[in-house]
Amino acid sequence: MMDLGPLVLLRPAFLALLPALAILALLLRRRVAGLAGWERAVDAPLMRAMEAIGRVRPGTGRLGRPPLAVAAILALALIGPAARDPDAPTFRNLDGLVLVMDLSRSATEGGAFVDAQSAAQLVLQRAGARPVALVVYAGEAYLASAFTTDPGALETTISALDAETVPDRGSRPDRALELARATLAQARILAGEVVLVSDGGGVTPAAVEAARAIATEGGHVSAVFVPPRVSAGDMPPADERGLSQIASAGEGRLESGAAPAGIVAAMEARGASGLEAGGLAALLFRDYGRWLVALALLPALLLFRRSA
Repeated sequence: MMDLGPLVLLRPAFLALLPALAILALLLRRRVAGLAGWERAVDAPLMRAMEAIGRVRPGTGRLGRPPLAVAAILALALIGPAARDPDAPTFRNLDGLVLVMDLSRSATEGGAFVDAQSAAQLVLQRAGARPVALVVYAGEAYLASAFTTDPGALETTISALDAETVPDRGSRPDRALELARATLAQARILAGEVVLVSDGGGVTPAAVEAARAIATEGGHVSAVFVPPRVSAGDMPPADERGLSQIASAGEGRLESGAAPAGIVAAMEARGASGLEAGGLAALLFRDYGRWLVALALLPALLLFRRSA
């Protein structure tokens, strides 16, 4: 699929037909406009004499125009010019988003938890019609909200999160990612997105493997890095590199808490391409190719006209 702003080409591979048709038109024009090679086999004076007495009539080049016009219009139809349908249906089990919030001490008491909440709210607001679930974790992971299509309810929940929400001390992103994976599996989500909002504390090889397992099952794991402004000696240090390893293993992106829009854009792009690969793009776009097929009938009518 090729995005051209308001216009989308659903099957851009068929663009290759246009230069092929242009070459065919040039060859056909040269052949039809002549005498099929007889002008090279007959002496020029004899050919002029035969033309003078009406025995030979050179071609006009019009014979090939209707078929070429039909072929060109059909090629444009195959390309699939389309526009996004604002009234397109949503598919609950097609894709879904699991927000994973780090509520460990370093994340909630480091002075930047408001930034983490804001980043999560932005991702939630741009989730569109996707069902969204919320997982919170510290020393243990919990499902704070099952999948819902009501973003307002989750916004309220995210605003209410604090250091006392999860009683277990520590930081176990591996358990949170495993819970996110199980939540996607139980909901039978076909293309899951997991967004981990964290300072990177507690990242272990088990967390990286959990992200890789989600990607193996068709999902993606992205991470939003929100480093604390202050840190105590008994808190694990921020680990941006660890989050980068999780995002890489999960075939996602790593963005800062100040600008997580890149994750949203990547989710939107993957959602559209996933629909196309699954043969469901026609349900989300208004394909004008069918109207071009009807338009091709007009030059096709010229093929049935009588000739002397």
